[in-house]
Amino acid sequence: MQEPFDLQGYLTHGIERVVGEALKATIKNPRESAFLVKFAAAAKAASRKRRIAEDKGEHIPSFLIASITSKCNLHCAGCYSRCNHATTDAEPVQQLTSDEWLRIFREADDLGISFILLAGGEPMLRRDILTAAGTMQNILFPIFTNGTFIDDKYFDLFDRCRNLLPVMSIEGDRETTDSRRGKGIYDRLIRNMEAFRSRGLIFGASVTVTTQNYREVCSDAFLKSLSDRGCKAVIFVEYVPVTDESRSLAPTDAEREFLAAEIRRLRRESPEMVYVSFPGDEKGSGGCVAAGRGFFHINSHGGAEPCPFSPYSDVNVRNASLRDALHSPLFTALQDGGVLMDDHEGGCVLYEKRELVESLLAQSAAQ
Repeated sequence: MQEPFDLQGYLTHGIERVVGEALKATIKNPRESAFLVKFAAAAKAASRKRRIAEDKGEHIPSFLIASITSKCNLHCAGCYSRCNHATTDAEPVQQLTSDEWLRIFREADDLGISFILLAGGEPMLRRDILTAAGTMQNILFPIFTNGTFIDDKYFDLFDRCRNLLPVMSIEGDRETTDSRRGKGIYDRLIRNMEAFRSRGLIFGASVTVTTQNYREVCSDAFLKSLSDRGCKAVIFVEYVPVTDESRSLAPTDAEREFLAAEIRRLRRESPEMVYVSFPGDEKGSGGCVAAGRGFFHINSHGGAEPCPFSPYSDVNVRNASLRDALHSPLFTALQDGGVLMDDHEGGCVLYEKRELVESLLAQSAAQ
């Protein structure tokens, strides 16, 4: 009989690997290494909390994605958030306050969640929330930013709060980046990188991997250009189509295999940076890790969703705890019904099964 898949152990091992690689990547930066040593101890304590809960029959994910604003100043081609109408140009109303987000961060710490990815919209528009996140030293906050709002005040905040890790979005060279994000964005990102390096601050890069750039962004030339400027982590995010028209941009199975093989090679040959792939090899984790298996998403208005690419919610953390959200009828149905383990053509299983997800949401609302 096949042994049951230990998701908790898999995720805990993944965290330990990422932290270990980060320590190696920052060995020449004493302040950053000192923080990571402390964070490694906090992450182990968090994993013990999750293991205790697991042994009692409750699964707690190690990651949370928090979209702290729905406003953004860019109009990137194929942006999933704008396609889902989760990001707008208008000034948002009734979004969670910094105090409400701080309560959520504290609940996450109590549960044993070690990583909270801050996204948007453009998260740098919410300086109040980033300042609050900086006080939560047991949690590492990668901040997925387009890089256009980084200023001296932010540099000072990142210097004080080493648990805030800016992750700037870049698509490859100048032509590739500007064609998706807008003219002049590449040069702005390069100036930011040079400023981070001159101040002794680390940063990461987020790369949206498509059928058009998957070879370029894995190339030694591109990655060396990031490393030479002080980048310590590269997060490869496979493009997820949220419209049928953009499906051609989603990497094929063969291209995903190429990406996975290149990441394995990079981890062996270029340990000066940390390499993470999302969603990466879902087969290795027993299926999609959304809806609380490995992470879940909170939108800027407090709705708890399976993931940013599946914007469906039946509970709001404004009037419910994170623990309540994890046990929501929708999340429970997605996990227990085996939807997350279904085969799919690539991209996102929840997008491909969106009609089923919508029917589960309707059933939850009727209960």
